[in-house]
Amino acid sequence: MAKTAPMRLLELMVLKQDISSVIEFIGKKESFQFYTKKKIEKKDDDEPKFNLDVDRHLYNEIKNIAIDLNVASDNLDIASAKSPSEDDRSKLTQILAAYNDLEKNLENARTTAEKVTSAVKEANAFSNLKVSYSELDHLSFLSIKIGRIPAENYENLKENLEDDAVLVPLGDDKSHVLLASSKKGRFALESILKEYGFVELEIPKDFMGFPEDAIEGLKKEEREALGLIKELEHQKKNFKETNESEILRLLASFTIAVQIEDIKNTLQSTELVYRITGWVPKSETESYMKELDEITEGRIAIREFEPYEVPAVMSGKEQVPVKMSHGKVIKSFERMIFSYGAPLYGTIDPTPFVAIFFTILFGFMFGDLGQGLIFLLAGILMSAKIIKFGGWEKFGPVFIAIGITSSFMGLLTGEFFSNETLLEPFSYWVTGLFGNPHAPILKLMPSQDPNSIKVMFAVFGVAVGIGFIINSIGLVLNFINNLILKRWGEAFFGKNGMAGFIFYWYVVATVIRVAVFKYQIAVFDWIVIGLTLFFASFAEPFERALSHEKPLLKDGLLAYIIGGVVEVIEVLSGYLSNTVSFIRVGAFALSHAVLDYMIMILTNLCGGAASVGGIVVLIVGNAIVLVLEGMIVAIQVIRLQYYEFFSKFFHETGQEFKPFKFELK
Repeated sequence: MAKTAPMRLLELMVLKQDISSVIEFIGKKESFQFYTKKKIEKKDDDEPKFNLDVDRHLYNEIKNIAIDLNVASDNLDIASAKSPSEDDRSKLTQILAAYNDLEKNLENARTTAEKVTSAVKEANAFSNLKVSYSELDHLSFLSIKIGRIPAENYENLKENLEDDAVLVPLGDDKSHVLLASSKKGRFALESILKEYGFVELEIPKDFMGFPEDAIEGLKKEEREALGLIKELEHQKKNFKETNESEILRLLASFTIAVQIEDIKNTLQSTELVYRITGWVPKSETESYMKELDEITEGRIAIREFEPYEVPAVMSGKEQVPVKMSHGKVIKSFERMIFSYGAPLYGTIDPTPFVAIFFTILFGFMFGDLGQGLIFLLAGILMSAKIIKFGGWEKFGPVFIAIGITSSFMGLLTGEFFSNETLLEPFSYWVTGLFGNPHAPILKLMPSQDPNSIKVMFAVFGVAVGIGFIINSIGLVLNFINNLILKRWGEAFFGKNGMAGFIFYWYVVATVIRVAVFKYQIAVFDWIVIGLTLFFASFAEPFERALSHEKPLLKDGLLAYIIGGVVEVIEVLSGYLSNTVSFIRVGAFALSHAVLDYMIMILTNLCGGAASVGGIVVLIVGNAIVLVLEGMIVAIQVIRLQYYEFFSKFFHETGQEFKPFKFELK
């Protein structure tokens, strides 16, 4: 049985000139967890922060651009990126300038379009009013002026007005204009107009309605403004397509630069030397030291420590981080372990057991060949990174595993997308090899067959048997882990120690002998059961004796007796509930068959699988089973492992190994 990966503590003494390249190496290697981080006050003679301030500003700017342009950060390749050079800073500055100009023009165009559109709406709203033109001065928000200016002043006036008013030419020579502004900006507008020789025209007092040519002018301005927005948005799209790869490269580069400085600010240092300490897997220490020596051209001092050589670890103040070494399939199950907690360093790695138990239990409860093949296909596509959603593609091997076991269970139960007849030829062929052809191989769907009750109890029996094996392995892991940690008392005594293990096994063996072989319980059996129950329940003085702790009865004799009696009840009820809890596995296997049966009943009521209604029922029904029941079964399997398996040996959690790496935050 594999233990957690051995770790080593490295202490690096790095010259100031090499610190950035060393941290960059560490971040890209992704296998170094910093041990201590102590902030220090920078001295006045420390290197200037100019580059850092510039790089952080540029980093924030390029990150905002990437977000605004919806550049896919999934394509960020930090592994091949390098810290930014002066050319990178210059290139990024150019990109930022071009983008900011584009954004400014787009913002101005939108502002103009908004004002012109508002003017058009208000003008249209009053265009049909049969009132004199002089009454337009009473509009709530809009102030209208019509007049003439020297044609050569038109462009300068328009530029000077900016967002203060909308300027609309009323003639081809732009000598007659209409100006629309807000009421509050009217006086500022008048002062500007005087500078450009504006002469307001007198409109007859009896003129009724809003001038048609003014409305048309406003509409023309609106069309031009909206067209400009469309053109600028097209330019923005082209900007993204042209610069996306460069934006990603620069974003990765400045991500490295900023995070290198963040790390430097947490390190202990003198004027010339930085000190770095951190945990590295033992299997990588030799290559680590060799590569660091090459990077610094020998200008580095490295010391390697075993965990037992670290005072803080030996005193219990610090924990050695836990790393697990697995292949791609088993590794995909690691998150189920770490979501509960990391095992202690040096103990047995439970991930392979979790992978096996999860796969078997899920397949047992979710038996359908067609639905299993869907899981299998999804897992293959996720592993090939064809399907990507929220990082779930790393669980592709999990879907492949449960797809295989669900499909196998479906072959046994004869279910294929809820249909029990399509697999009958296969079932007859397999069972015929053993002399009595029948279909399905294992009948779980409701039927009037008198043997169905026997099958149901057999399913429950198998489920309880699986539970017995899982509980037993949990007890064995607890025994071995305590031996590794030299906790002799907990290894041999207590509910989850060797005493509890022997009690559990002996009771189960006795029940089987009595039920199956009509065995008569002897005095010897009662002695073994009684002694193991005693050492499992009244374990305190024996545990403290092996641990050399005194006094043996920490809280006195009376408290020890009361606690022991309570523990007897806990041992008996605990082992019983831990085992019987796995009946739910059989119950879910049967309920899955019942759901498939109900889908087929509804399909037949809608005209059968060959009808449109039947096909709809089959598709919807199987989709519901795949999603909802798939989630419920997965939750139940995780629950069984957490509360029945992990509870046997997972009494104390360690620290998960989380190496430093560059990542977009």
